[in-house]
Amino acid sequence: MTYINRNIVKAKDEIIGVQVKNHNEENLGSISEVMLDKVSGRVAYLVLESGGFLGLGGKLIALPWHAIHYDEDKECFILNIEKEKIKNAPAFDSNEWPDMADKTWGESVSKYYGTKSYWE
Repeated sequence: MTYINRNIVKAKDEIIGVQVKNHNEENLGSISEVMLDKVSGRVAYLVLESGGFLGLGGKLIALPWHAIHYDEDKECFILNIEKEKIKNAPAFDSNEWPDMADKTWGESVSKYYGTKSYWE
């Protein structure tokens, strides 16, 4: 387990690698990490790897837990967003992760997806 900061940790689970699609069933990418708040025990974000080829050149996007849901029939996560909006989503590089415990950053991510923050 790699610590990002004192409150948020990378967690390995069965959802790593699961595809994320939108309501039009367009593929948006796949989950590369699960970010947990180790103090509250809540899932803070799922990290979507979008674009690229064979894991190279894609961008990483934090998805608020409240912005997605798992569709058991389709065996994927559903994010109710147009594909163009995910292309323009705030993203980060695999070598420079944002401080995901920073509430200002978290509020901006939640606002982009029109959902509440994980600590609410």
